[in-house]
Order: sequence, then C-alpha cells, then structure tokens
Amino acid sequence: MRAEQHDDGPLVLVVDDDDEIRELIRDYLTGMGFRTRAAANGREMWHQMDDSVDLVILDLMLPGEDGLSLCRDLRHQGSVPVIMISARGACAERIIGLEIGADDYLCKPFDPRELLARIRAVLRRRPPTREHRAPEPDTADEARERCFAGWRLDLQTRRLHSPGNRVLDLPRSDFMVLKALSEVPNRIVSRNTLSQRAFGREYYPDDRSIDVCISRLRQMLEDDARRPRFIRTIRNEGYLLELPDAVE
Repeated sequence: MRAEQHDDGPLVLVVDDDDEIRELIRDYLTGMGFRTRAAANGREMWHQMDDSVDLVILDLMLPGEDGLSLCRDLRHQGSVPVIMISARGACAERIIGLEIGADDYLCKPFDPRELLARIRAVLRRRPPTREHRAPEPDTADEARERCFAGWRLDLQTRRLHSPGNRVLDLPRSDFMVLKALSEVPNRIVSRNTLSQRAFGREYYPDDRSIDVCISRLRQMLEDDARRPRFIRTIRNEGYLLELPDAVE
C-alpha cells in the first residue's frame, strides 16, 4: 500500500516500463515527502505532464519512443529537470543523455538514497518559480542578467540572447557552467567547481559531464567551436571565459 502523498512536496513523474521499479521509486519518494505520478511509456508520460511537474525520472529503454527521444522533446518544450536512469551504464550512454539535455544520469541498479540525493541536488539548482521569486528593483540589471561580448545571459529565465537577438534556452547544467564562468571572467574555474555548481557533485577523473556542457556552449557561442575564442581550456586546471575588456 502506497504511503499517503503530501500536498506541498515537489511533484516527480516516474517514467519506467518496469512495474516493480516504477512502484518502488514511487513508494520511496512518497515516503520522503514527494508527490509522485507514474507512466510506463511516452504516451502515458505526455498524458501526465503539466506545468505542476517539478522533475521527471526517465528510463532510457522504453517501449515505443525511447527515453533519449522523450528527453529531447521535453527539453525543446520546456525546462522541467530530467534525471535519466538506465541499466546501460557505458560512458557513451551517459554522454549522449547529458548531451541532449538531461540534468543527471543514474545507472541501474542504484541505491534509492543516491537517487534521492540527486533529485534534491537538481531541484536546488532549479530557478524559483515566478510566483515565489522576490521582486527586484528595475535598476538591478546585474542581478537579472550578465552580458559579455554582445551576448546576454538572463539569470532568471536561463535564456542566452545572441548579439543578433537569437534566444537560446539552456539546459540547467549548461546554464550553471556558463554562469559560473561569467562570474569570474579571465579566471580559471576548476572542473570540480563547475561540477559542484552544475550537478551538485564532486568531479571525478573519467566524468565527461562538464566537458559535454562546455562543448554545447561552444557550439552556441563560438564561430568555430574547434578554435574557441571565449571559453578556453586550461590543461589540467579547468576552463575560463576569456574577455579581454572585462573589468575584474
């Protein structure tokens, strides 16, 4: 019998075609104060999706439309956080999941406590909703956006505006990486710091998550991503946002 759901906890949509795993996740999260919904495939997921969903736990291997395709569609249609789960734990699978916009990736089998920790870390990074955001003075432009080299990063909507007024919706991880780099232009930011900011976890040597974020950002910002002018790699140290005219 499932624990009684709380009225005010974050709402998590669990998408997995394995009935046992799906219900185990639901029961655990409900017991930890979350509200939950469930879906066994993409069709059911879209039926359950609305603006009240705070996070989606999405299995990679689903009947019909797979988790990667669903994650890509979720990212195109909105900014709800996505944690992908899969029995396929190869590095390439994790990279693909993160490249298409997943906020985190967890391999099966996993300890429910680790899933809980990752959910909480992702939700901590989620910008507050408009109704809960404190009003800000109109003159507080610096608190709302960050500008560099003709680009404008909106810190509230997580959108990046190009010099030609093209608007790009950033995945949370990419936004947090760019925000961290733009806070200290022309200074090296370590991979560990970026991992803490973007994913809420320590960096480990074979983790490519930050490199994937940097690659996506370069595709957006650079004329030639293979010869970046703005986001430079500092070997064995980290990355920096190079802005010669920036005031440090």
